[in-house]
Amino acid sequence: MANFSKSNVPQFSVDVYQNEYLPEGGREVNAIVTVTATGGGTVGSAVTSPHVYAPGESPSAAVAIMVDCSGSMDYPPTKMRNARDATAAAVDTLRDGVHFAVIGGTHVAKEVYPGGGRLAVADPTTREQAKQALRRLSAGGGTAIGTWLRLAERLLSSADVGIRHGIVLTDGRNEHESPQDLKAALDLCAGRFTCDARGVGTDWEVKEVTGIASALLGTADIVADPAGLAADFTQMMETAMGKEVADVALRLWTPVGTTVKFVKQVAPTVEELTGRRTEAGPRAGDYPTGSWGDESRDYHVCVEVPAANIGQEMLAARVSLVVPQPGEGAVQNLGSPGLVKAVWTDDMAASTSINPQVAHYTGQAELAQVIQQGLDLRKAGDFDGATAKLGRAVQLASVSGNADTAKLLAKVVDVVDATTGTVRLKAKVADADEMTLETRSTKTVRVKK
Repeated sequence: MANFSKSNVPQFSVDVYQNEYLPEGGREVNAIVTVTATGGGTVGSAVTSPHVYAPGESPSAAVAIMVDCSGSMDYPPTKMRNARDATAAAVDTLRDGVHFAVIGGTHVAKEVYPGGGRLAVADPTTREQAKQALRRLSAGGGTAIGTWLRLAERLLSSADVGIRHGIVLTDGRNEHESPQDLKAALDLCAGRFTCDARGVGTDWEVKEVTGIASALLGTADIVADPAGLAADFTQMMETAMGKEVADVALRLWTPVGTTVKFVKQVAPTVEELTGRRTEAGPRAGDYPTGSWGDESRDYHVCVEVPAANIGQEMLAARVSLVVPQPGEGAVQNLGSPGLVKAVWTDDMAASTSINPQVAHYTGQAELAQVIQQGLDLRKAGDFDGATAKLGRAVQLASVSGNADTAKLLAKVVDVVDATTGTVRLKAKVADADEMTLETRSTKTVRVKK
């Protein structure tokens, strides 16, 4: 069993990459904000709180694993067996002291282990008991993922811990509740716990699985071959065990007259955050980023500033990281803020130059968008439209060096010329290849420094 305890929490840094120069009359300011958390095991200290842990402490955590037990999990029978084995592998990866539960999901949610509306605390005995309980899992019934999430929220909320995380595995469409029911469950759970979602096989709905992960600030992926579940679940749980600071928010302060146009995560995946803003005092808003371990992520911030004369300069935005503290509205700042600036100039070369990071991630965001549009058009029978969009995707993947996405695209289209985006749709495409491309379309590559 891996041991993921660390003596200290990471130290956060904020770096801003932008071209701060605007032409006369220019108002739109773009910046890439790189947030890095480093040295969780070696440096720094933090205030003890429900969210940040003092030196020498391991972060407390609770995990709920939700396993699809609907009837379709028996077709083929290896699917249910692999799901049991994968969940057992995930349980083995839990470090001692972590609270956990296993939920069996059909059209209702059932507590598989430990039961009684409570969580178990991981140790050799409870891990073995959980694996014995998993052997009794059998397939039968429908699929209502919202009920699984609601039970997970009740169980996870019962633990006084900083990190709360869920894992959802499904093999089918969410046919036994309405989309509104699922959305209501996601709204309830958002901010209460983070959640990774996995689709196994090829009979599930990509937008449902990616929507769950997006709403709950987790990852989504396809495991086309059930035999790959154990390795995937182990990796997911190792990542969850490495999280050390929960409920981190990107706080954006802007001066009077400045409007936030959008805030989005652009690496390691594209995730729109603009609509998730919560107000945080005069001219400040918080955008949720979930839980962090030792890692780095990039965000694209776009603001509109008041017009100004040549030679003027202003602070367009201040970006900081905060975590909640006990007390109404109390927060702790993590690291020093990053500053987004605007300087008006008549130097045409300076004002028309596009910052390489901004250009790269604008292309990566477009890449994710045109893949989705192209696949939707292909499903709708608009093959000309699909060819144009997926051709543009091939071109963008080539320019940015996104080799993984380029390989996935090549399974859906025949690439004639990647540089110009000239492609032909393949006559036959395996469901797994199309679903993999759609599920992973938001994965980005970082700027080559």
